[in-house]
Amino acid sequence: MGTVAIRIIGIDPGLRNMGWGIVELDGSRLIYVASGTLHANEKMPLAERLRTLHEGLAATLSSYQPDEAAIEEVFVNKDPRSTLKLGQARGVALVVPALAGLPVAEYAANLIKKTVVGSGHAEKAQIAMMVKMLLPKWQVEGPQRLSADAADALAVAITHARFRGSYVRTAEKMLGASGT
Repeated sequence: MGTVAIRIIGIDPGLRNMGWGIVELDGSRLIYVASGTLHANEKMPLAERLRTLHEGLAATLSSYQPDEAAIEEVFVNKDPRSTLKLGQARGVALVVPALAGLPVAEYAANLIKKTVVGSGHAEKAQIAMMVKMLLPKWQVEGPQRLSADAADALAVAITHARFRGSYVRTAEKMLGASGT
């Protein structure tokens, strides 16, 4: 009997641009499915921007039916207001897949960079280049140009594909320890 492919959505949270990328993990093979960027008009009130991101991400989940979700953990900016706003967008990125019944994993930016590029301090261009190398089908079926946000989201999905077994085991241990 063959393996069952797991469809993973990676999400790069952002208030202006929220990247998403979907891969399938079939055994040890990674297969590109789709990617894109959700845009929220920065001139709109915050609540409207968050609603736009919520609706766009919900539609993406409905269209592609992933099995699991992973997002990049937020990092602290020098500007607390920017960090707070990013945190609100990150809340959307967490709750939309959770409402769809998906398990949601979170990964630190340095781990994502190290997993995809080999260095925890890689630049965005390096991440995009490695994503294209790791997902060659992207060049055939993907958009003409991979946005930095979509590349980052695919990197999150790739990281989850690599670490999902240990993440699931850790989550199961935590649930077992709490008695639920």
